[in-house]
Amino acid sequence: MEKKIEEQNVEHFGIQRKIVANMTTEAWQNVPHVAYVYKPDVSDFMAEYKKLKETNLPPQSKITVNTLMLRVIVEGLKACPAMNAHIEFDPTLVRGTITTLDEINISLPMMLPNDEMMTINLHNFESKNLDDMADYIADVNRRIQKTDLNEVMFDVSLDNTLEGLRQGKVKQTVCRLVGSKTGRYKVRTLHGEEKRKYEAIPENERLTKHDIEQGSITVSNIGSVYREQRGEMALIEIVPPQVSAIAVGAVQDAPVVIKNDAGEKEIAIRQIMPLTIVFDHRALDCGDIVPFIKKLDEIFENPEIIHTWRR
Repeated sequence: MEKKIEEQNVEHFGIQRKIVANMTTEAWQNVPHVAYVYKPDVSDFMAEYKKLKETNLPPQSKITVNTLMLRVIVEGLKACPAMNAHIEFDPTLVRGTITTLDEINISLPMMLPNDEMMTINLHNFESKNLDDMADYIADVNRRIQKTDLNEVMFDVSLDNTLEGLRQGKVKQTVCRLVGSKTGRYKVRTLHGEEKRKYEAIPENERLTKHDIEQGSITVSNIGSVYREQRGEMALIEIVPPQVSAIAVGAVQDAPVVIKNDAGEKEIAIRQIMPLTIVFDHRALDCGDIVPFIKKLDEIFENPEIIHTWRR
């Protein structure tokens, strides 16, 4: 007789996991992903970053590798605006539109105090210098401390559900409401006096749905999670209606073919940083991302430019 396996530590989805599960399921069901792993030599770039980091500034104004790479990616998107776009596609009628966006709003997964991840929308990074970007991220981290994550995520989830209803997705709307408000899977949110106290906190002191709404592109810094890693992301999901996503890996030593002073090729130990660039093949072809890669090549080959990005 087959022995029954006892269930242990069963944890039902909270709203954060519900949102992630729903978005990623939609992504893999509907988006034809294409991934390219770009592995630039960042040895000289990291040397310039070290100089930048040694600038005499207070700790809260220090520029991290994460912030610096966000600025590098923004420069790449300015050179390749086709990657900063949203797509709408009807497979039944085979009709679609691609809207290129002027604002670069980066959806950035961030680690929260409870060790969960939340994707924050970093608004208008196309117009920010390095210091502005660092200040923005520091302010997000400050406001997280007074934020009830279930409340803000439920607000966004409710907005998405109502938008589906406006689009005629009645069955989906009913199922989502039942799934989030009944039984053991019920989402716990604030009520009564607790809710009134929370809503009395000024919006500039806590995160709101504006901070976690959909951005124009997703950038995940996998390298910041575990800097000693020696691998690279093979793929990362694109969250509709975005058409691109980028995963930034950890800086790591690797053998690289270089030219010595005599113009001869030789193998040297250099620093590389794997970046996985993923795009929606309905919106982009391989050649469309070349301007992005060329711009990053230009930055990594002339890294002294990063000093001009300060306030």
